[in-house]
Amino acid sequence: MSMTKVVFMGTPQFAVPSLDALLDAGYEVVGVFTQPDRPVGRGHRLAVCPVKARALERGCPVFQFEKIRRPEGVAQLRALQPDVMVTAAFGQILTQEVLDIPVRGVVNVHASLLPKHRGSAPINWCILQGDETAGVTTMLTAAGIDTGDMLLKRETPIGELETAGELTDRLSRIGAELLIETLSKYLSGKIAPIPQDEAQSSYEPMLDKDMGRIDWTRPAREIARQVRGLNPWPCAYTDSAAGRLKVYLARPVDGEPGAQPGTVVASGAKEGLIVACGEGRLELMEIQAPNAKRMAVRAYLSGKRIEPGTRFGVEE
Repeated sequence: MSMTKVVFMGTPQFAVPSLDALLDAGYEVVGVFTQPDRPVGRGHRLAVCPVKARALERGCPVFQFEKIRRPEGVAQLRALQPDVMVTAAFGQILTQEVLDIPVRGVVNVHASLLPKHRGSAPINWCILQGDETAGVTTMLTAAGIDTGDMLLKRETPIGELETAGELTDRLSRIGAELLIETLSKYLSGKIAPIPQDEAQSSYEPMLDKDMGRIDWTRPAREIARQVRGLNPWPCAYTDSAAGRLKVYLARPVDGEPGAQPGTVVASGAKEGLIVACGEGRLELMEIQAPNAKRMAVRAYLSGKRIEPGTRFGVEE
């Protein structure tokens, strides 16, 4: 196993357990490729991505190219002579020239049950669309976006209040375990790759901040999925006379709306914060009020008031 030379490509925290798993299993990771450092915050300080930080901790050579498909990226990959490449949320599309470099191809760890939820935000979309289960698929990368032949899958139920961030953490660990099982079986010829059924495929776009705005005329169950699916980013929000309120966790509760959508129908440290929707009611459970810290709603309401009758979704 240690004779197998692996190039790893990944960027966010989701990919870190997969890199750790490769190293812990004894694979020779000859290079780790990540996205370039990006400026963050008001000071525009260059931030090191999670995969780069872990690779440096563990003594792996790190390479960062704005576009791996350019001649200098291709030349560096060729020089490393990998037997196999592993990708996990790398963030760049690989050309056929890049895919042809490793002798045994490119194995990708994708956080959905393919062919559903192709694209860059599969975990968010499975919550947004109300899936009851999520999972990870290992696949052979092809020139399309998440279109390659599948190797292994692992499925897991989605918790009733599980957020995209929490599910990402779980799937990152599931993906790391599945990667090691996949490589062992694939490199020894014990897996036959399975083509994806295009008729069952779905592709969703990248997330953007505008997706966070809550439309209170929608059913409470849909808004609750929006809140969980966009936590931690870009985060659901609603406007009010007091300013923008971010909503990190919410759940539908029994009862008719009883008021115009977006109206607070109950508010207090005991009963919580209940808002009328187009269908049903929504209990806000974790919020960040204007000029305040993110906190549990009942803790917030023990010191502050949000009056019943307050309208959300209306800028005044």
